[in-house]
Amino acid sequence: MLIAFGTDEGTYLNDDHVGMAKYFYVYEILADREELVEQRENVKFKGDESLKHGGPEKARATSLVLHNVDVLVGNKFGPNITRLLKKYVCVVVKTDTLTRAREMVRGHMERIEDEKNKGEQRKQIVLRT
Repeated sequence: MLIAFGTDEGTYLNDDHVGMAKYFYVYEILADREELVEQRENVKFKGDESLKHGGPEKARATSLVLHNVDVLVGNKFGPNITRLLKKYVCVVVKTDTLTRAREMVRGHMERIEDEKNKGEQRKQIVLRT
């Protein structure tokens, strides 16, 4: 599974809704290892400031950047979470660092996989430290 984490600088999760992140760090996470696959710039949203929080255009812009990703991780999701859940498992992590967020996700891979298999009926997952 490919898992994207929203960040502005690579160490911490961004403070705003995950779709407002400057970058998405995309990892492949398995039970015994993880690998950074790529860093994607959120150019589709940043390039058009007319896109509004919660608007379908913003959800589409975020989805274009997140092609082939299975899971989206952040510490906040906005009103577009209902649209994003149709394509991704949305995981809210109650932590601030990417390192801790990856550990939390790795520790709950079975639960995330189960939610992914629900398709458009999936619900968000909230992970607390």
